[in-house]
Amino acid sequence: MNLYNFSNLEPFNLNKEKKEFFFKNRINQLTVFHSKRSYLYKRFLKKFNYQLKKVNSIDQIPFLPARTFKEIDLMSVSKKDIFKTIMSSGTTGTQSSKIYLDKKNAQNQVLVLNKIVKTILGNNRIPMLIIDKDPRFGSKNSFNAGAAAIYGFSIFGTNHTYLINRNNEIDYKSLEQFISKNKKQKIFIFGFTSLIYEYLIKNNSLKKKKIDLSNAILLHGGGWKKMESKKINNSKFKILLENKFKLRKVYNYYGLVEQTGSIFLECEKCSCFITSIFSDIIIRDLHFNLVKKGDKGFIQLFSILPTSYPGHNILTEDVGKIIDNSKCICAEKGKAFLVYGRMPRSEIRGCSDTI
Repeated sequence: MNLYNFSNLEPFNLNKEKKEFFFKNRINQLTVFHSKRSYLYKRFLKKFNYQLKKVNSIDQIPFLPARTFKEIDLMSVSKKDIFKTIMSSGTTGTQSSKIYLDKKNAQNQVLVLNKIVKTILGNNRIPMLIIDKDPRFGSKNSFNAGAAAIYGFSIFGTNHTYLINRNNEIDYKSLEQFISKNKKQKIFIFGFTSLIYEYLIKNNSLKKKKIDLSNAILLHGGGWKKMESKKINNSKFKILLENKFKLRKVYNYYGLVEQTGSIFLECEKCSCFITSIFSDIIIRDLHFNLVKKGDKGFIQLFSILPTSYPGHNILTEDVGKIIDNSKCICAEKGKAFLVYGRMPRSEIRGCSDTI
C-alpha cells in the first residue's frame, strides 16, 4: 500500500465494511511508518509498550493529545525537507500548534481537500467571495490556520473577492461589483463562522441593500465558541442567512489544523458531520475509555494524510458524540457525529508528558 498515493481514492466510494478494513490497515501502517522516521514518536510508543507488529483496531493504537503539537516539534522528515509550517490560530496567551509539511504532504492535503469539497461544489471552479481579509501579505513559508484555510479553499474559486479590507471594514464597492457580475450563475462563499455572523448577518447596512445570495453555496467553519455567547446555534445561523439573503445552501465543516485536508462536511439533510474514506472518529470519556454510541466525550480523530509528521491519530479537546444516521441518505457515506465545542479548561495531558 502506497501511503503517499491518494489519486485513486474517492471520499465516499467504500461501504462500511470495506472502509473499516482499508482504514485500519492504513492507520497501522502509518503508525509503523512514523515510528521509523520520528525518534520522539518511537519513544512515545515504547512508553506504552506498543507492539508495532500487530495489526490492531484503531482504538487500540496510542493517541497523541492535540496539545502535543504545541509543546513539541514533531516531524517524520528531515528539517531540510520542510516545505511549509502551519501554525494553529491560538487564542491570546496560548501556544500555537506547529505542523511541519514536506512538499508531498502539502500536495496531498490539497488533493484530498479538493476531492471532498467537490462533492458539494461540483467539478468546475466558480466565482468566490471570501468573508475575510486578503492574507497574501503574510509569510510565504509559515502561516496560521486561518490563512492556510483561505489558501486551501481558494482553489475552488475564480474571481476571488475579499469582503473585508485592511481596515476591517466591508468593501462595499467590491461586494456590489461581485454580486452584479455573478447574479446569474452559481457562486461560492467561504468564511469563518464568527466573521460571517459579524460582517454578513449582524450588519444592518447589507439588509438595506437587499442582497440576494440565493445562487450561492456557503462553506463555513470554526468560530462557534464566539457564537455561544450570542446564543446562535447552527440551526439559527442558517435561518438568519436564509431570511436576510435567501441563502439556503449552507455547509458547516469541522477539522483540525493537525489534520488539514481531511475535513468533515456537514450533511445537508441531518446537519451532522460525516466521515470520509480519509478520516474516522471515536469518542472517549474523561478516563479515555470508549463511550457507548450516542454518549458524549472527547473526540479522537484519525486521518490517513499526515506523512511528514505523526498526526494520524489525535485526541482533541473537543466534545462530541457519534449518532445513528441510518435513516438519512448520509448513512451510506460514513459515520455521523456532532460537535459541542471545547471542553472547558480541558487539560488532556498524560500521553504528551511521556514523550
